[in-house]
Amino acid sequence: MGYVELIYAIQNHIPYGKVQNSSGKYIKADLASVTAAAASAANNMPEDFRVSITNAPGATSYPISSFTWLLIPSKIADPAKRDAIKGFLKWMLTDGQNYNEGLAYARLPKAVAAREMKAIALIQ
Repeated sequence: MGYVELIYAIQNHIPYGKVQNSSGKYIKADLASVTAAAASAANNMPEDFRVSITNAPGATSYPISSFTWLLIPSKIADPAKRDAIKGFLKWMLTDGQNYNEGLAYARLPKAVAAREMKAIALIQ
């Protein structure tokens, strides 16, 4: 028994089973159940975004979920680099989300993306 990222299992046709979540439901990993786990964290997410969505509450939340993290400085001295990074991050949270499912990645819930957009605006 082992653990691999969902996209790896999907791309390599590796069978996988259901896992019991915190609500007692057995959930099979899919894009919707990972997004549900992320959505459960949206309202209680701290300003620095350090939150775990492992074993997230909710009947449809897949319990072995996690975010992919980016470490972005709050101050970027080079204005061109700062603007490029901010532009890319904004694209990731808006139009870029349209590419997620085709690549077997879950979409970010709108509430999470909105909080991240506010944080991007603070980058100096």
